[in-house]
Amino acid sequence: MTSMLVALGANIPGPAGPPADTIAAAIQAIGNRGVSVHSMARLYVSDAVPAGSGPAFVNTCVAVENAASPRSFLDMLHGIEAELGRRRIRRWAPRTLDLDLIAAGDLVLPDPPTQTRWRMLSPDAQARDAPDGPVLPHPRMQDRAFVLKPLADIAPDWRHPLLGLSVADMLSALPQADRDAVRPMA
Repeated sequence: MTSMLVALGANIPGPAGPPADTIAAAIQAIGNRGVSVHSMARLYVSDAVPAGSGPAFVNTCVAVENAASPRSFLDMLHGIEAELGRRRIRRWAPRTLDLDLIAAGDLVLPDPPTQTRWRMLSPDAQARDAPDGPVLPHPRMQDRAFVLKPLADIAPDWRHPLLGLSVADMLSALPQADRDAVRPMA
């Protein structure tokens, strides 16, 4: 079994209802597939990224124990997205559900140089290019308060295997304005 970290986000209603209900349905769907969900962060609200690309998101993270490979698990997450109304029309479009595999223990995929290349992509290249398989840890996790803030609720001590920084370290390195823009859901 491998401990995996998953970020969940939604910013438009889907078949399960409004974004918070869709996230709850996604977590239930993960558990219904034999994956042990052992912790969940509180729900947060944050503006869409990039700015102006849609309504505010509801975000959270879960920690799971899973025997599947990261590729198989990611395929399962994409299946859950589709079941809950996700349509991949264009990158960073509003969506009913976004499930991102953030980390699988201290695994680096596909290898350290490739993960580093994806992590160092320019914003233009990030908008244009998408990998064809899992890149772990997620190459932009260290830049995203909407991932790190909920992740800090459940795994503040998890360390990025290439950067050597904990979730708490990466979150505190972000600008205060970015951290403040991710607010607990009322």
